[in-house]
Amino acid sequence: MGVLDDERVRGQFLHAWQESQAGTAAAHEEGGFVLRDADGLLTVERWPSGMQNQIVVPPHPGGIRSGRLIVATFHTHPNLGVEFQQEPSLTDIRAVRDDPDLDHPDYEGEYVITLEWIYRIRKNGQVERIVQTKAALKIT
Repeated sequence: MGVLDDERVRGQFLHAWQESQAGTAAAHEEGGFVLRDADGLLTVERWPSGMQNQIVVPPHPGGIRSGRLIVATFHTHPNLGVEFQQEPSLTDIRAVRDDPDLDHPDYEGEYVITLEWIYRIRKNGQVERIVQTKAALKIT
């Protein structure tokens, strides 16, 4: 079972997407960690809001944050103009691939939420288009 199978995680992805103010002059990236506690419960810890097309990932030594294992990360791509790339950028891919703290077998990858699609960057740098955003996040 992946993080997108968890209704609460999908709800947090939707909340981050809404807060990123997609398609407006105030559009900015939002993101966070998906964490698993000892009981297997998934929770989301949000990162500080980013800028128009950049976000800073807080420290996460050993793939742990707040005493819980990081099983996924995510961020939004809310800028919709033709000058902005919707799919994960090379910088996004390198950030996942080259992060030694996320190099553990339970890490699913980084989910990038865009207007049309949710992508996943795997630890090896491979990018997959996973699911349509509206369907996954139940946007009407």
